[in-house]
Amino acid sequence: MAKVNSFRSVTVPLRIHAGTDALERLAGEVDRQGAKRTFIVCGQSVARSTNLLDRTKEALGERLAGVFDGTQAGSPLPSVELGVAMAAEAGADLIVALGGGSAVVTTRAMVILLAEGGRAQDHATKYPPGKPPVSPRLMQSKVPNIVVLTTPTTAMTRAGTAVIDPETGHRVELFDPKTRPCAVIWDEEALLTAPPRLFLSAAASCFSGVVGGLQSPGINPLAEGDLLQALRLLTGNMALVQKQPGDGQVRLNLTAAAFLANRSSDNGAGGGAMAVVSSLAHSLDTRYPDCDHGSAYSILTAPGIRFNRSHNAVGQARLAFLLGVETHGMAQEQSARLAADAVESAYRETGMPLRLKEVGVTQEGIQQIAEDAMTDFGLHRNVRPVENKEDLMELLQEIL
Repeated sequence: MAKVNSFRSVTVPLRIHAGTDALERLAGEVDRQGAKRTFIVCGQSVARSTNLLDRTKEALGERLAGVFDGTQAGSPLPSVELGVAMAAEAGADLIVALGGGSAVVTTRAMVILLAEGGRAQDHATKYPPGKPPVSPRLMQSKVPNIVVLTTPTTAMTRAGTAVIDPETGHRVELFDPKTRPCAVIWDEEALLTAPPRLFLSAAASCFSGVVGGLQSPGINPLAEGDLLQALRLLTGNMALVQKQPGDGQVRLNLTAAAFLANRSSDNGAGGGAMAVVSSLAHSLDTRYPDCDHGSAYSILTAPGIRFNRSHNAVGQARLAFLLGVETHGMAQEQSARLAADAVESAYRETGMPLRLKEVGVTQEGIQQIAEDAMTDFGLHRNVRPVENKEDLMELLQEIL
């Protein structure tokens, strides 16, 4: 008798409000938490180039305690620490993240430091030599947070947080499930404030995670269901973001895809099939200002699939079938090759970059990216073991 595929699913309490005027639900969610001093976190573009901050202030009314509008791409530590100081001075008992991934991640890091004190490095994941990474347990109670999105960021409901230490150029990784939002708002007008290219970048990152999850060995039916629907929404809407920039339904569909991709992780979808991609992408979009998050994934995803083919041909053949490029009776190795080609074509259709040189990487930069990736939390889970930086440098060299 075949062994049953056992799995674990985590159900996270969360309320989602989506559609036209969904922001009107914000005050009720704040009141549900019993909060009296709500603090907003956003970036300069949201604060100065859209009406979203004003709409949010109006929705909160007397509940508003203050605003930090200094979030920056990549969530560098100095901006996080400034936000912590301002939130503490305001006596914040709830934080609203207003924007995309940077606002969401900055908010989570602020929530941790407000409660735990000290420096982010004091609470970060550690990498003991020759051993798996260790994330310390952060036990202090955390103030709740609510997310009002402007992009389909996969950061929206995660427990992990990564901020940038500008002194070293490395990510400082934090983990605390208590920092997940209690509510998420997908307001149509808010989603339409993001420039199409920025919105597409977030969706491109999500697409990489979804095709990676669908390759995972032993995927369970709950995770697979989330990933299949996310794949359908992504392939049907990514190319429309720039063709139909004012279409709110396109943006809502892609935001739903990002949520489903995250939920699949809670339902047991593994990240090992594409860990080499995320580990390299974390360095690429940190060290190269011309490389946004989505571009890092559009460049690295198909090459990462090819890199892992020898250890995951079964999963990649499954992906080829789901993408509709496998022909009946086709050899597994050929199907796996077609899966990578189909993913590359999907990115090409959106106009996203496919080569490192397009985002400013030179021959000299390859070694640094590889060295960074070797200390990334997720790399040890990659389906193909990565023995040394030379393996990664070879991959990068091929796509320079």
